[in-house]
Amino acid sequence: MDLSLVDLSPVPDDGTATDAYANTVEIAQQAERLGYERVWVAEHHGMADSLAGTTPEVLLGHLAAETESIRLGSGAVLLNHYSPFKVAEAFGALDALAPGRIDAGLGRANGSPAADRALGTDRHVRNPDEDHREKIEAVVNHLYDDYPDEHPYTDLAIARSGEGPAVPWALGSSPSSAAIAGELGLRYCFAAFIRPQFATHAFEEYREEFQASTLAGSADSPEGILAVNAVCAETDEKAARLRAVAEASYKRMQRGVVGTTPSVEEAIDELGAVPDPTPATLDSDEWPRAISGSPETLADLLEQLTGRVGVDEVMIQQILADHDDVLRSHELLAEGVGLTPR
Repeated sequence: MDLSLVDLSPVPDDGTATDAYANTVEIAQQAERLGYERVWVAEHHGMADSLAGTTPEVLLGHLAAETESIRLGSGAVLLNHYSPFKVAEAFGALDALAPGRIDAGLGRANGSPAADRALGTDRHVRNPDEDHREKIEAVVNHLYDDYPDEHPYTDLAIARSGEGPAVPWALGSSPSSAAIAGELGLRYCFAAFIRPQFATHAFEEYREEFQASTLAGSADSPEGILAVNAVCAETDEKAARLRAVAEASYKRMQRGVVGTTPSVEEAIDELGAVPDPTPATLDSDEWPRAISGSPETLADLLEQLTGRVGVDEVMIQQILADHDDVLRSHELLAEGVGLTPR
């Protein structure tokens, strides 16, 4: 199994975005040493006092300078806010800065009404699926300089390396995003930490709709990543304590409080108790929003979940207030899965 990470650049208590970005750099450098496959960074808007991950195309340039071999990408750049050409220009420049190491993770999401207005985003697109598909296709055509000769964009050049453009991935948390990825023949990453109940259906839809594509940068056969919220500690019980942070954060989001991260103690107090450890064996239809365990337990849980959807790579997302807990979790999980250090 391959392991990867997605990081939201949370702002530490009494810290700033500068501290958040320094932590993201440390996460990427550690992941490179431990043998993780890739690190992606996220895009959220209007919450920069708690989540500094607002502009993946900027942060990735810094990460490229601070790492040597690990793949870097966006999880995701939100296409509904931007021009496909401008997105392609950004990822072309990133490819030139880190040749052969860049993933263009392409997704969509609406933020608050105020944030969407500030971004100039139309929240009432007549056919959002078709619009999203067209934007993904346009980004890829720009990245690979693959417009036909008669197309008005055929002479628009973007920066690039000599080792091939950024690799496009379609990202989502629904069967509709999976269908778009399949129809375009692209690689697909499903965010099970958002809508875990759709994971199996989404990958079924992806494979059913997958077709070999003439689109440049497409995959020869279905290729997917399962993104999950998972935390590792020395024992199942210690890991469950850490998972309390994710559980309490989800309850806060249900109340409309978005972007805040409680400490472990605050989370346990809000929940009323320490969560039970994640069972070592999940029911066949059980898809927890967050899982936890010792290295051995968590490695087995990830094998169970990837086996259900037929993928060989897991992308780990975590909600933890303590940066040291994050680094230790990544270290223990790498040991449990048996990654080969670089």
